[in-house]
Amino acid sequence: MATDKELSDFLEDVERRAFKQALYAVRKEESALDVVQDAMIKLAEKYGDKPAAELPMLFQRILQNTIRDHFRREKVRSSWISLFSAFGRQDEQEHFDALDIIEAPEDSYGGENGQNRLERSQILAIIESEVQNLPPRQREAFLMRYWQDLSVTETAAVMGCSEGSVKTHCSRATHALAAALKVRGITL
Repeated sequence: MATDKELSDFLEDVERRAFKQALYAVRKEESALDVVQDAMIKLAEKYGDKPAAELPMLFQRILQNTIRDHFRREKVRSSWISLFSAFGRQDEQEHFDALDIIEAPEDSYGGENGQNRLERSQILAIIESEVQNLPPRQREAFLMRYWQDLSVTETAAVMGCSEGSVKTHCSRATHALAAALKVRGITL
């Protein structure tokens, strides 16, 4: 079993290399720092009681999985943001927030013509109905992760399941929604 000192020394020793590895993968310094921090926390919380000799391989696996999780989150966020960004006004694209558009009152779009407003409301109604058609666990995971912006860990705790189950439910939900919207002529 690794002592607290051995774990601390290991993390201190691996920190710079892990940061470089994450930076090469995600290409953003802030994101790389977050990835390394998350990986270190996971190692300490879940595997801190393992022998010191096992820590390097465990940490490498955790780091790679954390990098993959980062890319999955970014892919899902960018696809949903790009879908909803079509609903925003052109002069507001820099400060666009999809939730503001969805929750905004009907008369808040000023000079927008009636046809665009009708199309937008029809598309939002289609999206809402497709979200409602998801199986309950997928809908629950999807809404918590991407609408309430909860982490995988928080979502798993709320749903009473593993983090892997949350990821599976979210993946299936996004694929089902994308397919359903594509059938209706809405592409991301």
